[in-house]
Amino acid sequence: MNYRDLKSIIEGLLFLAGEEGLSVKQIAEVTEQRQDIITDALLDMKSSFEREGRGLQIVQLAGNYQLATLPEHAAYFERLAYSPTRSSLSQAALETLSIIAYRQPITRIEVEEIRGVKSERAIHTLVNKDLIQEVGRAEAIGRPILYGTTAAFLDYFGLGSLQDLPDLNEFESAENLEEETQLLFQKLEEQQLTFDDVNEE
Repeated sequence: MNYRDLKSIIEGLLFLAGEEGLSVKQIAEVTEQRQDIITDALLDMKSSFEREGRGLQIVQLAGNYQLATLPEHAAYFERLAYSPTRSSLSQAALETLSIIAYRQPITRIEVEEIRGVKSERAIHTLVNKDLIQEVGRAEAIGRPILYGTTAAFLDYFGLGSLQDLPDLNEFESAENLEEETQLLFQKLEEQQLTFDDVNEE
């Protein structure tokens, strides 16, 4: 593997890893390269991003490397997050929110295992809308972020508390997890339709 290809692969890996990032050891294991080579490549990429004025940067947090946006562009990201055209939640975001509401605290990987698809974008949207938040770190490799719902989540859907969610006593087994999340998804979708109708009046 040549050096250019390695950097390209690392960039893709960091993109897929999202905000949890990857350690040098993890990248080295996946690419089957020595850790010192990975470290050199990361530092080279970091410098290249800065030199080329890219919209992303490579940062190191808690020992993990990740792709991140630039702080000086924050105002534009806020405009996108809170623009009227993005007031409604997509089906993917609603499904993700349903799972988090029932299974919190829960990691992104666990959400993706339930949904069967990548959920990083949906989670990012929900965090930006203050519907979910980081509530801790899981005791697992890489210490992944645990997510839970916020007070804004209750307000958004007109819920007094989490106890107002559909009763899931009959859905205690893991085998019925899909049915459980679908039940909440339907309720949240109905609540959002009502919420959107009120806003349009």
